Amino acid sequence: MPTVSPLAPESFPELSPVAGVRLASGACGLRYQGRTDLMLAELAPGTRVAGVFTRSLTASAPVEWCRAALAGGRARALVVNSGNANAFTGKAGAASAARVARRAAETFACRPREVFLASTGVIGEPLEDGKIAAALPRLRDSLSEGAWRAAAEAIMTTDTFPKLATRSTEIAGTRVTLNGFAKGAGMIAPDMATTLGFVFTDAAIPSAALQPLLARAADRSFNAITVDGDTSTSDTLLLFATGRAGNRKPASAGDPALRAFRAALENLVLDLAQQVVRDGEGASKFVAITVTGAASARAARRIGLAIANSPLVKTAIAGEDANWGRIVMAVGKSGERVDRDRLAISIGGVAVAAEGWVVPGYDEAPVAAHMKGREIAIAVDAGVGRGRATVWTCDLTHAYIDINGSYRS
Repeated sequence: MPTVSPLAPESFPELSPVAGVRLASGACGLRYQGRTDLMLAELAPGTRVAGVFTRSLTASAPVEWCRAALAGGRARALVVNSGNANAFTGKAGAASAARVARRAAETFACRPREVFLASTGVIGEPLEDGKIAAALPRLRDSLSEGAWRAAAEAIMTTDTFPKLATRSTEIAGTRVTLNGFAKGAGMIAPDMATTLGFVFTDAAIPSAALQPLLARAADRSFNAITVDGDTSTSDTLLLFATGRAGNRKPASAGDPALRAFRAALENLVLDLAQQVVRDGEGASKFVAITVTGAASARAARRIGLAIANSPLVKTAIAGEDANWGRIVMAVGKSGERVDRDRLAISIGGVAVAAEGWVVPGYDEAPVAAHMKGREIAIAVDAGVGRGRATVWTCDLTHAYIDINGSYRS
């Protein structure tokens, strides 16, 4: 396993059971040796599901399967493998996904379209789905309410730590729990969703309400991160609601009774998304970029992502170089409206530029000191409106080249 990221959390949360969810993990030998590469979740009958997926035009077979299955609104099982993305595998890949779903459906006596799938790993290699099918009975026999961390570890690829989060809240006076885990370290640039992420709750919420809740949460979290500017073929974010908490079912996503649940979901998903950035391949610094004064919130995000995806900005941060001119460059190339003569930039809370020019008497020393830390804060005001957004990224180091230059070896 790779060295754990210096930005990794100091400890991992303890996830309590979610009524109606049991998990297991194991090794089926798709690519890795000496580690798990398959996880299985059993979901109680009647579980509702929502999902968002990559908009890549080369989406994987599991993504296409899940898109179709989502129309049914119900889920009984989730099967996720690492080591092979089952992407760009043509009709053979689609057939592999269907066989895994059918085998899981037999295992849990449900319909294949109640089985959801995700795969992550190498693109363009046939999936040996027979290995997954053969392992499912063994995993079924080891299902447990507490196997959250093991499940998160089984779906890792170049990740250096498992990504887990938990929240508790109420719906109309009834206590509900949310647990989630995700994977991702490279090929991270959001487009509807990013990486693989799975959230489970015991709340009773109909699919028609779950979907807008998840879409909003993804837009404010997973769709606001980037590691390297590359959108995966496999991006999948799923939300499962077992209904076992017994709360009064909300009428819609806008039901006032869901206000606290909505906040907890968005907070949990943002936690997972930021953990992905903290595990960015080769990352040594976590970077928050806040853009204000843009023409709209969408414009602010585009400006923020232009900065976050700039190799010149990211390498300057890696080199602890307070080269704010690179931020000016990235803002200018975003394609969004900016008033050059009102543009303002600060780094680490220190004003660097204002009114289109360097701040009079600017002292680089405190900015240079900030750049030596693990947490970097950049703020930009575009000077044209009231739109604002925050995006999160990491620096770009030589270790990123080392990891990706030898990914298949």
